[in-house]
Amino acid sequence: MTGLDGENKREHSRAPIELKVVYKKINSFFADYTKNISRGGTFIATQKPLALGTAFVFALEVPGLPETLRLNGLVIWVVKAQQANEVSPAGMGIEFQYRDEDERKSSEAVVEKLMQSELGHELTPRLLGKN
Repeated sequence: MTGLDGENKREHSRAPIELKVVYKKINSFFADYTKNISRGGTFIATQKPLALGTAFVFALEVPGLPETLRLNGLVIWVVKAQQANEVSPAGMGIEFQYRDEDERKSSEAVVEKLMQSELGHELTPRLLGKN
């Protein structure tokens, strides 16, 4: 995320990717799409973002995985439909939340493989700081 001073605030590099994401809000299920992903989080494009600070469980449908990847997330920023434009589409920035270190490592490994499949084996290590 870029701050008002133009400084990039993201801790992890993001890769453009579109994956179907499914989550529940009260008694409704939503199916939206990610627009990018990093080891620390993702952006879910949606016209109805959850409230800032909402913790929730969501499932990513990842090609090549036998079942969906279930992750805990926290909404850390929101772009409402009326604020959206071409550069900033409607949706919500999600920070992954982990129960323990093993879960974090396992999830980060899956995200890294996704990035490699989208960006290749040369660019991905540079983005992840693994030169």
